[in-house]
Amino acid sequence: MKIIHVIGAGPAGLMAAERLAGSGVRVIVHEAMPSVSRKFLMAGRGGLNLTHSEPIEGFLARYGEASPVVARWLDRFSPTRLIGWVEGLGQSTFTGSSGRVFPKAMKASPLLRAWLKRLSDLGVEVRTRSRWTGRRDGGWVFAGPEGETVEQADAVVLALGGASWPRLGSDGSWVQTLREAGVEVADFRPSNVGFDVAWSEVLIERFAGEPLKTIALGHAGQSVRGDLMLTRYGLEGGAVYALSAALRDAIARDGSAELVVDLRPDLSIEALAARLTKPRGKDSVTNWLRKAGGLSPAAVGLLREIPGAIPEGADKLARRIKAVRLTLIGVRGLERAISSAGGVRLDQVTDDLMLKALPGVFVAGEMLDWEAPTGGYLLQASFASGVVAADGVLDWPGAPGQGAALP
Repeated sequence: MKIIHVIGAGPAGLMAAERLAGSGVRVIVHEAMPSVSRKFLMAGRGGLNLTHSEPIEGFLARYGEASPVVARWLDRFSPTRLIGWVEGLGQSTFTGSSGRVFPKAMKASPLLRAWLKRLSDLGVEVRTRSRWTGRRDGGWVFAGPEGETVEQADAVVLALGGASWPRLGSDGSWVQTLREAGVEVADFRPSNVGFDVAWSEVLIERFAGEPLKTIALGHAGQSVRGDLMLTRYGLEGGAVYALSAALRDAIARDGSAELVVDLRPDLSIEALAARLTKPRGKDSVTNWLRKAGGLSPAAVGLLREIPGAIPEGADKLARRIKAVRLTLIGVRGLERAISSAGGVRLDQVTDDLMLKALPGVFVAGEMLDWEAPTGGYLLQASFASGVVAADGVLDWPGAPGQGAALP
């Protein structure tokens, strides 16, 4: 029986392993960490967002320049198929009011346990503490607790992750090895990440750690609704993550980026101004803005960060509340980013995700150069790329049963 090695035991790698083993191939999965899918488990701590229910046109637009490539992946493994796969593991799902899809258990651990059992039943061997260190004499070299081993393979799937949250295993240490083999790899950049703002000491002391709920953010013609978290250094949260690629690139290009915050997106300027005509009476400005404008204390604190932020006149104040302009001066690092941009350039792989420079070596997951916002888009594409890479192995002329071996 031919042997396929999968290097990396995150969602993309395990999906490739399942697909291959289900086709009767012997599969060995290598994971450098002491346990598998640590980042997957971390993603599930706040509720495992598997995919999204929005129409496919909007879904694909989330992948930006990579959308034509990701579209082919989702043709192979769509959101509907992902949901069916999860439920086939005994984990029922539900769709939230935002359109996001979750397992009813919310956590990743029950799904992962059921998945690992299925892989074991299929005969997949998982080797933890097995770190790929390179190639030698046509073999694949791994460092483990008992020393170095050299493994032969009929094909290999690399699913080594990007470079975000490196303490969980995705540290980008594979980049130089592939570059030396002639593969072009784009430098990693943080994605779905927080940003630095030069807050006043007053805001830091009073409102760091406070959320801004149901606001809208705008930048360079893009707009998104969601929540935001004020932090000591700046901003975090799903709404800013959705704009993080454009904001990050603007800061790299210009040194800063402007973010416009609408604190009451549910009201027009006219409707908000009408509410702000209510006399203040003996209320403090904060209480009056809370009652008349529907602003939380944190929202008022943010408003006051802007010079002249409490102008005279209901119309001017309403316009300011609906367009608080913040200057972002920096991007948080990869060590705290949810995901990363960069990786193996998409023109370096075939449609089946085989490296053009290394026939028989396939690539899946976040180590490829694509990015997407949170909301289920990251996991969906990672799972789907694992399916495509596995199918690529099986369809490759040198695949198991075809007799060819890796160079």
